[in-house]
Amino acid sequence: MQWRRHITGLAFTFVFVVSYFTNKFVLSVLNFTYPTLFQGWQTFIGAALLLLSGKFGWVEMSRITRSAALSWLPGSLLFVGNIYAGSRALSRIDIPFFFTLQNSSHVVSYIILKVVNRHEKTPWLKLISMCFMLLSAINLPRHDPQFDYSGYLWAVGHLLCVGAYRAFKGHHKSSNLSDLEQHCINYVFSVLLLAIAAHPTGDLTGALEFPSLQSYTFHCGCCASALLGFLLLLATVKLKSGLSLEHFGVWIFLSKITAMSLSPFIFYTDMNASSLICVVTSHVGEALLVYSHRDSQLG
Repeated sequence: MQWRRHITGLAFTFVFVVSYFTNKFVLSVLNFTYPTLFQGWQTFIGAALLLLSGKFGWVEMSRITRSAALSWLPGSLLFVGNIYAGSRALSRIDIPFFFTLQNSSHVVSYIILKVVNRHEKTPWLKLISMCFMLLSAINLPRHDPQFDYSGYLWAVGHLLCVGAYRAFKGHHKSSNLSDLEQHCINYVFSVLLLAIAAHPTGDLTGALEFPSLQSYTFHCGCCASALLGFLLLLATVKLKSGLSLEHFGVWIFLSKITAMSLSPFIFYTDMNASSLICVVTSHVGEALLVYSHRDSQLG
């Protein structure tokens, strides 16, 4: 029924916003900038909860074969790059700017899929939307009052991984793996890789000297971030399964707008008129992209 879809969408938006705010709080306010540990903890809890949920029949998951897992490993590697670089970027960049840069990942996935499917025609509205998002991302660093070179560099890595992951998932189209099974592989692979990288990157020794390591606030923030990440995955899969691509995109868009609108009231955000124009233009582009999905479905 329609009201159930709205409730699912509102629940998704709530978890989406609170999840991003919690991550931002731990990364920027508490300044826990050790992504191999922070993301390793989140993926470890996510993997454990997902496997337990599958075992008790709370979610639908089949036994993952070795061949299916190996075929998905490139996607898992991109997933690790996505969460690692995204964590680095979010710790240094305000949420509205982070989403503005992240939007240009659509351009990356489009280019990759266009190379693979050269003969596929692109709607003009989709091209205009991607131009808006790309131009906004290019111009934003020039107008960000708190420009951080390292943060933007990690943001570029993040959007490249997000775009490549989206393209890989769209091209792979494995009938053997559901979204939850794909994420289960992602989580397990991430735990292993991030655990190996914790010492060489210096995160392990740095975290031992973290001032708030014994803080109750820090412990609550880390636990909440891991639990919210898992709930966001479940909410995303639930919402996606019951909606068309267009309507799913609408809820993603509304969730981002909600997070960006509320973030200045929660976190200090330094934004001028020029950077605000970049943010608005990028999300106008995203709205056009969502609308272009409707045109393609009607066509």
